[in-house]
Amino acid sequence: MTGGTDRTGDATGTDDRRRRFGPAARLLGLCLVAGLLLAGVSFPLIGGVGLVSNDASDTVSATSSDLAAGQLPLVTTVTDRAGAPLAYLYDQNRQPTPADQIAPTMKAAIVAIEDRRFYEHEGVDWTGTLRALVTNQSAGSTQQGASTLTQQYIKNYQLYVTARTPSERLKATEATYARKLREVRVALQLERELAVGRTKEEAKDEILQRYLNIVFLGNNSYGVGAASRTYFNTTPDRLTIPQAALLAGMVQSTAAFDPVAHPQAAAGRRNEVINQMAVQGMITQAQAQEAAASPLGVVTPLATPANGCIGAGDAAFFCKYVVDYLGQAGISAEQLDRAGYTIRTTLDRTALTAMSTALRDEVPARQRNVADVMAAVSPGADRHEVLAMGSNRVFGVDGSALETSYGLPWEPVNLGAGSVYKVFTAATALDKGLGIDYQMQIPPDGYASPIYRDGSGNPFPVRNAGSYAPVLSMTDALAQSPNTGFVKLMEYTGVAPVVDMAVKLGMRSLAEPQGAGGKSIAEIAKEQNQGSFTLGVTPTSVLELSNVGATLASRGRWCPPTPVLGITDASGNAVPFTEQPCEQVVPPTLADTLMTGMSKDDQPGGTSAAAAGENGWNRPLAAKTGTTQQNKSAAFLGFTPGIAGAVITFDDSSSPRPLCDGGGDSPPFPCGSGNIFGGKTPARTWYKTMMPLLAATPAQPLPPTDPRYVAGGTNEQIPDVVGRQADDAQERLQDAGFAVARTTVNNRAAAGTVVGQSPRGSALPDQVVTLQVASGTVAAPPPPPGAVATPATAPAPATVGPGGTGG
Repeated sequence: MTGGTDRTGDATGTDDRRRRFGPAARLLGLCLVAGLLLAGVSFPLIGGVGLVSNDASDTVSATSSDLAAGQLPLVTTVTDRAGAPLAYLYDQNRQPTPADQIAPTMKAAIVAIEDRRFYEHEGVDWTGTLRALVTNQSAGSTQQGASTLTQQYIKNYQLYVTARTPSERLKATEATYARKLREVRVALQLERELAVGRTKEEAKDEILQRYLNIVFLGNNSYGVGAASRTYFNTTPDRLTIPQAALLAGMVQSTAAFDPVAHPQAAAGRRNEVINQMAVQGMITQAQAQEAAASPLGVVTPLATPANGCIGAGDAAFFCKYVVDYLGQAGISAEQLDRAGYTIRTTLDRTALTAMSTALRDEVPARQRNVADVMAAVSPGADRHEVLAMGSNRVFGVDGSALETSYGLPWEPVNLGAGSVYKVFTAATALDKGLGIDYQMQIPPDGYASPIYRDGSGNPFPVRNAGSYAPVLSMTDALAQSPNTGFVKLMEYTGVAPVVDMAVKLGMRSLAEPQGAGGKSIAEIAKEQNQGSFTLGVTPTSVLELSNVGATLASRGRWCPPTPVLGITDASGNAVPFTEQPCEQVVPPTLADTLMTGMSKDDQPGGTSAAAAGENGWNRPLAAKTGTTQQNKSAAFLGFTPGIAGAVITFDDSSSPRPLCDGGGDSPPFPCGSGNIFGGKTPARTWYKTMMPLLAATPAQPLPPTDPRYVAGGTNEQIPDVVGRQADDAQERLQDAGFAVARTTVNNRAAAGTVVGQSPRGSALPDQVVTLQVASGTVAAPPPPPGAVATPATAPAPATVGPGGTGG
């Protein structure tokens, strides 16, 4: 080929130049390297004069000091509250091992194959270095290595500890004389520093221990502690001759001598190490022959601990919450991956087992479009410990198997919690002066609020999930959940106080800005005067909802839902972290009264009565169900004095659809017109979790109520005028600030006597009080048996919503 230079021509030209100039160039290289080595030897004596600046000297000293400290990246262990491991978090799988817990076979094997004069030199093997230089320069390539174990320790430390970026890692392993010179100088200085107060042998033993704890041995194993477990499922003190030789042989190339990928090459390299141990008198020829004839003995599969929360099984969501929580508390994920902490969490294994079983019993893990999530929190005056959290979904990254790594149990669910938010309206009403016995007006289905507007500016229309009596006490309204009644109640309380109450009691994420500089959901709801807030249309965290129950069960004291009992470092010292302080957010007696006022949900007529009956629930309970518009999500909040929990069932697909309750043993499924309610799948999940969890503990009574929050404040008390003459009764009511209406009823009492009033007890300041005034006569007697009755003109009795469904 003519007219140009191809790759073959280049190579030929290079070979010609090597033949002509190779010997001279190699001689010059040897001279230069000899000079560099002389500078390296002289550095400790003359302080780097000539070839090394003062800055470089400082760098060597700093590096040597870091090495002397010997801090290595370690594995962080996350445990449950009993101390049993849940997960391991690490950048490098390393299990530090003291020198006296490393088998002599391992120490002998690594010295035999990597640095036979280790106990003789001062950090640099000059004989081996010069021999390697002559061999490599003569060959024109690297044929022999010359690094001592001390130098290897330095390189490994800079690679696995100091270097954090790709460029830093590249610099730590660059094949240059400058790096080798740095290693030489640091090795000499390090050995002198470690020898202070020690014999030479003791200093060498220290370096050998450090080296064996830092060296990479393949398959994500750093150091002999992790490698012993990974390859042989044993500890370093039990390593046999062939096991130790296999690990020592891998130092040269963890890829080429990987016993899983290349067992024959690994066996050959292992036997080479065994032979060197015999040649150097570390073992007998008989031991060497027996060791070389033994199988590799590597376990299948390798015993490498799963890295991260994904290996925590059903506790994976909880584990991920711990990591996120500590990130907000000032401990970064990088710290967790390198610091070797032990994090003792609040996770109760019994609670998690019961919860996981209930979640997947109600909704299988691979049920499309349906996620079922739950969290449980322990009430307390000083701490609200998260006992468990979970999902029917498997924590993972395989989307095709419907796995997810999204924080379903604590991140807000966009579809909301429905009527559970009526608890916040009720709490606000009590705070403003009404009582839990207040007789709420329940406007008929299709009520259009004159105060709240929809997106088009028209009166906000409200529909109910069933039929209700025209008047219900707040206690009964919480149990039966009429939408119109709570929108009517919020016309008195106002939207802003209800939103603020939700945040105070535990829905703290509502107050967090959305995006950089964005407004919070709470701010938007107040600015837009959203009458729908009481119907639970805003994104909701099931963990925060659980903590609302814990706040009320803690007599109105909010604490952050903490998943951590304590943290210790690798030396056993406590590690501080920041948590939000607890707050008294409502008066204790208000919380007590509201909790007891929520005690009818599991009773006949209550929205979770059917689910409670199915599961044999027979304990005092405060609870509230919720269902969002079009039945795309449903929720249940339940709590006792000892535990609080919440469940949300929702369509977790990108295009949510209404959900239908399967009934019986069938799970929920997406459908055209939903029929799922908070009293169905969510309530069943809650009761199935709590029944086995609480079975062995005595039932705890709900707290006593306070008259102030039962009957209401004095400003809203309605004078009781039953038994008075109508004119006198009307005057008393009007003097108290109430408008009055009269209706005549057939009654035996003297004509003009008030025989009933609605409401009684407490009322809104602008509410009309209706008096039932006796006519002095009685109604006609009923027709005799068999007679055909004439339809009455009076309205038929109202009915309540069906039990077992949520509002």
